[in-house]
Amino acid sequence: MAAQFGRRLRKGATTTAVAAVAVAALSASQAPGVAPAAGGGDAQSSGATPPSGSSATGNSPYYTDLPPLNSPNKPGASPRLPEVGPAEAGIPATVLAAYKQAEQTVAASDPGCRVPWQLLAAIGKVESGQARGGRVDANGTTFSPILGPVLNGVGFANISDTDNGAYDGDRTHDRAVGPMQFIPSTWATWGQDANSDGRKDPNNIYDAALAAAKYLCAGGRDLSVKEDLDKAILSYNRSREYLRTVLSWFEYYKRGTHEVPDGSGVLPVDRSDGGSTGTGTTTPAVPGATPGPSPSPSNPGGSTGSPKPSPSNPETGTPAPDPSPPTTPAPTPTPPPAATVFGIENAGGGRPTAVAGQDFAVLPKVRAKSRSGQSVVGADLVFEIVGATDARFSGNRTTAVVRTGAGGIAVAPALKAGEKTGDFTVRVTVTGRALPRLDCTATVTPRQADALARTGDKELTAAPASEFADAVEVKATFKGEAAARVAVTATMVTSADDPAENTKGPYFKDAEGKPVRTLTELRTDADGMLVLPKIFSDDESGTFLLRLTTEGGATLTLELKVAAPEAAAPEAPPA
Repeated sequence: MAAQFGRRLRKGATTTAVAAVAVAALSASQAPGVAPAAGGGDAQSSGATPPSGSSATGNSPYYTDLPPLNSPNKPGASPRLPEVGPAEAGIPATVLAAYKQAEQTVAASDPGCRVPWQLLAAIGKVESGQARGGRVDANGTTFSPILGPVLNGVGFANISDTDNGAYDGDRTHDRAVGPMQFIPSTWATWGQDANSDGRKDPNNIYDAALAAAKYLCAGGRDLSVKEDLDKAILSYNRSREYLRTVLSWFEYYKRGTHEVPDGSGVLPVDRSDGGSTGTGTTTPAVPGATPGPSPSPSNPGGSTGSPKPSPSNPETGTPAPDPSPPTTPAPTPTPPPAATVFGIENAGGGRPTAVAGQDFAVLPKVRAKSRSGQSVVGADLVFEIVGATDARFSGNRTTAVVRTGAGGIAVAPALKAGEKTGDFTVRVTVTGRALPRLDCTATVTPRQADALARTGDKELTAAPASEFADAVEVKATFKGEAAARVAVTATMVTSADDPAENTKGPYFKDAEGKPVRTLTELRTDADGMLVLPKIFSDDESGTFLLRLTTEGGATLTLELKVAAPEAAAPEAPPA
């Protein structure tokens, strides 16, 4: 598409010259922080070089549309100045609110950064066209995921999968995600929950804007300082073309903007890669956006010719219609299955319950459905273990991605109970979507034994104020098999019919050596065996009872006898 002076400038074969004109115009109007390069070449940032390391977006493609300029024939306009037009200057209401909220949040937590919301708006414009012109719901979440091209090394960086497809739906390579286009590995570090919904969602503009603000402030940067500002932008995408494009929009928004309804923002057209996916097709980096023309070897910028000023009315500066033939956009790619999911529901099977240390026989099972209620096959769902539990999916994982199969059904992977008993939650969400989650309650019950038996039959005796010489060893079984790691309670009781704790007679000792007559922290070993701690006697003589109980109903009562040793019989006198 031919660039049009008087309406808007787009990246074409003469990108460098056009960018220089735009930056020079801003510089001439005393826009801070932008200076033309010496000798009329490309504008360079003062002393800033791209720092080493990765970037927020993985250096993914970005939109290169530049702010509109006033007509060169408008009287008194020398040079051309940015025009605050109602279409370009308008930012969708929810998107604008998210940028301003991020600025306020960082102003409170990191006042030295001085991040302006207009910088976030400039990056949002360049990365996703302000979330596809503000196509977000009331909570600020995009109606469908915004995904950049697959970073498979074909025309782009080669970044292997880091999130198991949780954010980008790709378990082989990463893709930039959301209105601020974070790659999953960067989001894992910088992701925020700015709308307090309990999730860090890169497709939510509030979460993404705050994450971008904090990312730009990293390293103690002061964004009111030109050098720090340049470094921050370059850390987002390590391209000087990117730096110049963002700075152009930054200065433009600083001159004035206003709120427009969500969904009515202007979508950008030209992309830094010409819209190429690396396979010879033209596909927008942001699903739903209009793609730009594919570049050719002789026309790397994707322009249809050299930029020429369009005729305009010298009195009003109104541009004439563009005589260039319209470009037929490439077909919008078929959205991934997850993008068609409207909701998820319990698919039955009952409440998952397992004994501590055992596998769950029943697993959470859910169904993905479309807006019309049809089953969605091939959608990736995230199963996540939530709550105070040590239960784990196979591979000792707390999260797993499962793709829906026949009937839109996805079943959680193998799940094993830990030793912590009680309820926990298996939460199910759709990858990259801000849909209502589905929570399944799972329960871990204590290990059980239905029988306890002493391994020896020697009488347990002791003298008053001494200790029992023989240790008490028992074995727990459940349905005839050894009951491993079963909790056992040992209590000195008053009688066989009264399980109340006895306040006199034999006792155990606690860690401080004080007498205790109930122990609750006992547990059988892997073979179901348990040796009780040493038992002591006080001054009381008689027969006392020790009761052992377990989960599952096993009970064993033992007799403890305390008596003074019998006096030895006198020796008979010699005959």
